[in-house]
Amino acid sequence: MATSGPFKTTTRYIPTNNVKEYRETIPECVNEDDVVLEVGCEWGSTSALIALHCHELIATDLSPECIERARRDYPGIRFEELDVFDINTVLAFDRRFTKIYIDVSGFSGYRSLLDTISLLQMYATVLKPDTIVIKSNSLKHFASCCRPWYSKWGRKKQE
Repeated sequence: MATSGPFKTTTRYIPTNNVKEYRETIPECVNEDDVVLEVGCEWGSTSALIALHCHELIATDLSPECIERARRDYPGIRFEELDVFDINTVLAFDRRFTKIYIDVSGFSGYRSLLDTISLLQMYATVLKPDTIVIKSNSLKHFASCCRPWYSKWGRKKQE
């Protein structure tokens, strides 16, 4: 069963449609005690908003050019190169991330939905954050169509 053993998580997932929604979550989800991993920071403008609310932020991107510019524009924030699927590099940061923000271009289309879900499951089971916020309109749409089934003989319906 996929929800038992090492795959069971308590991580809350928050899919958002666009940058505006993604950024609107920051004051609601991030607090001064949080250690945040941001994946897909690009130029660092969302990183600067996250940094205002958290204890520590490590902002990452695959592009060395983006990281260089972000470091230049926001010298008080830690920026690192990272491939979103390289969990070993994330573990090498040696932090207990309480929140993870993911904005990776290509994760909004339906063709990438399985990759997106796999990535979320990997981050949740390995890093065990409280919350993962992801910019993916396909995931948000998919999640809005899902309703868990509870039989009258099984678990009680959760509201």
